[in-house]
Amino acid sequence: MARQKATVTLDRDKVEQARALIGGRSMSEVIDVALGRLIRAERLRRDVEAYARQPLTEDELALVDLQPSLDLGDDDVDYDALYGVP
Repeated sequence: MARQKATVTLDRDKVEQARALIGGRSMSEVIDVALGRLIRAERLRRDVEAYARQPLTEDELALVDLQPSLDLGDDDVDYDALYGVP
């Protein structure tokens, strides 16, 4: 990834708070981490938005009516004895 110097105007208090939160060593590192997280969050937001626009298929709608099976096959385990009853 190509890097280049840039002149920006920043709120130094925000940069210092962010640096402390991520343990960054420099302002450049903080900005790089922040931009990376912003890019990932925005891509995720756009993906979710795209999926929300796509209507569910008949197969997906049928899954809603399925009853989950919670049989873990562990009838011989005495969880009350192991963990107590809250």
